[in-house]
Amino acid sequence: MRIKVPEALTASHVRWDGEAGRAWSAGLPALAERYLEEWGLRPDGEPGHGVVSLVLPVLRADGTPAALKLQPVNDENVTEAVGLRAWNGDGSVHLLAADPATGTLLLERLDAGRPLSALPDDLEALRILTGLLARLVAHPAPPGLRRLADIAGEMLADVDRALAALPREDDRRRLRWCADALAEVVAEPGDRLLHWDLHYDNVLAAGREPWLAIDPKPLAGDPGFDLWPALHNRWDDLVATGDVARAALRRFDLMADGLGLDPRRAARWTLGRVLQNALWDVEAGAGHLDEAQLTIAEAVGRRL
Repeated sequence: MRIKVPEALTASHVRWDGEAGRAWSAGLPALAERYLEEWGLRPDGEPGHGVVSLVLPVLRADGTPAALKLQPVNDENVTEAVGLRAWNGDGSVHLLAADPATGTLLLERLDAGRPLSALPDDLEALRILTGLLARLVAHPAPPGLRRLADIAGEMLADVDRALAALPREDDRRRLRWCADALAEVVAEPGDRLLHWDLHYDNVLAAGREPWLAIDPKPLAGDPGFDLWPALHNRWDDLVATGDVARAALRRFDLMADGLGLDPRRAARWTLGRVLQNALWDVEAGAGHLDEAQLTIAEAVGRRL
């Protein structure tokens, strides 16, 4: 069976990597066929995809449902298998097999049609996500992961260059504020196993548990650095409250309390995450900071 690559996935790779991305996407059918044969798998449905990966529902030789994840190796996913092995299914999808050379993973099959983002109650979804995150960060980071200490140091080193690229003084002031907050905690970066991208679409309904986390970008560091995705996602739910800052702070307090974090320390690491996003935006050519992110940052800053 020849696998058909979704056009949207090819377009995503072309957008980020140009012709190299198109070439990688074109090689996906052959890559899929290789692992179907090597791992004794049979296709069991239409492929799904994210921004980067192709996910193919499969059956193992014994009839067990699984998911074959195909993705180009990059800095974000190169240690995905390491993190999943360390969690061993505790709050996360089970890893069944992996080939580090190509980034290919065989995973426990979850229900891709039922992400946590579909749960109508915003706060209930956040409580579920927080419970999963608490389990994930309870694990010490295994050797070989990227370290928050290094990433935070690089961020602070890039601040002056970003400041020079921002024409508005108000943006420069707020970027300095985030950097100063991060500088307060950079000397104690933590040693927990972080997910780094735990938003609502990265939590799926499962069989052995109601919900499990997927698609980690494993990192060794402080759990406070892991709050941001859930603070910023489901933006429409924040807007619907009529007071975005108050609703965002409520989210932050719920997560910090659920994880047993010092709110001041967690706020500083969250502002570090805002700094990271801002640096990425400036590097990509943005001439101003994102107002939605800054609204949440200023709300969380009340806990400093």
